[in-house]
Amino acid sequence: MTNRALLSTRAVPNVEDLTISQLVLGIETSCDETAVACVSSEGDIRGQAIYSQLSAHAPYGGIVPEIAARAHLERLQPLIDETLRQAQVAPERLDAVAATAGPGLIGGVIVGATMAKALAYAWEKPFIAINHLEAHALSARLSDRVPFPFLLLLVSGGHCQLLAVADVGDYRLYGQTIDDALGEAFDKTARLLGLGYPGGPAVEALAAKGNADRYALPRPLLGKPGCDFSFAGLKTAVRQVVQALPPGTADDQAASDLCASFQRVCGDVLADRCRSAAQRFRAEFGRCDRIVVAGGVAANRYLRARLNALADAEGASLVVPPPALCTDNAAMVAWAGLERLRLGQRDSLEFAPRPRWPLESLTAFPEPSGG
Repeated sequence: MTNRALLSTRAVPNVEDLTISQLVLGIETSCDETAVACVSSEGDIRGQAIYSQLSAHAPYGGIVPEIAARAHLERLQPLIDETLRQAQVAPERLDAVAATAGPGLIGGVIVGATMAKALAYAWEKPFIAINHLEAHALSARLSDRVPFPFLLLLVSGGHCQLLAVADVGDYRLYGQTIDDALGEAFDKTARLLGLGYPGGPAVEALAAKGNADRYALPRPLLGKPGCDFSFAGLKTAVRQVVQALPPGTADDQAASDLCASFQRVCGDVLADRCRSAAQRFRAEFGRCDRIVVAGGVAANRYLRARLNALADAEGASLVVPPPALCTDNAAMVAWAGLERLRLGQRDSLEFAPRPRWPLESLTAFPEPSGG
């Protein structure tokens, strides 16, 4: 049996072309959120349930893969039941079951994908394996009906990329981090200051009270050709500042000033790299009228303001899905499933979950493979 089966070869539709109502159940277990959602092709989230594992991982200052996988296994079935209850949808009414099949922490990915396969088999519904990054990439089409093509900045704890999203399955990588992701840099800064996990919201809160001019931090790759990112040197500079601070100063003005300085540098780098990407996008597509920001870091209000100013300067609109669709969630997985289902695409129950799955490697109609 092949890994992926194609049911048709019709052209990729735009959201505006869709007329037949469909329902997909989505499952997300790629990291530390156990989530299920039922979404319609009209973009209605009929039901959703989520279990956050923050309290389980907080004592360790980060995500413990074994704890995450165990929690997914324990919580997933009740969340499925609750989602279907909210949606008032019987399994026979569903058109497909979609689940994140990578990239992510492989233990959790296996739990979600295996459950989705079992439900698809039991309910005699198509199974659709979803690339987690594609779900983020298409989330703006769920929230804002963004038409293709658009420029995407994907920023999260594990990813920092700039891509042209030309269509479903047509992702052109412009740049990515050559070392650490931006969300990782936020979490590391928070750990250095003893702010706990997750670090992003804590750093943002302290930065609002700080003086961004106090500390001179490096701006990696600022003004350099291309669209790549680098945050390792910035993390090192933050650590050196923290080591020079007196012990126990997380609530002092120095910590607030450091967070503000760090956050402003991040805004400078994102704006600079997005400007380069917008220029390349315009050269390829003739215009750049929409810049989409997705991923957990998109919830940072300061960074969104910086990117909004950049979009204005480039003559583009900034589109940021609501915070609930920026962090890991199952609604975006269900929506990506709908996008794929409308192409007539389904996956074999032999599809192998994968810890790495580059977004730019996807196509609208991939060749069958062994997983």
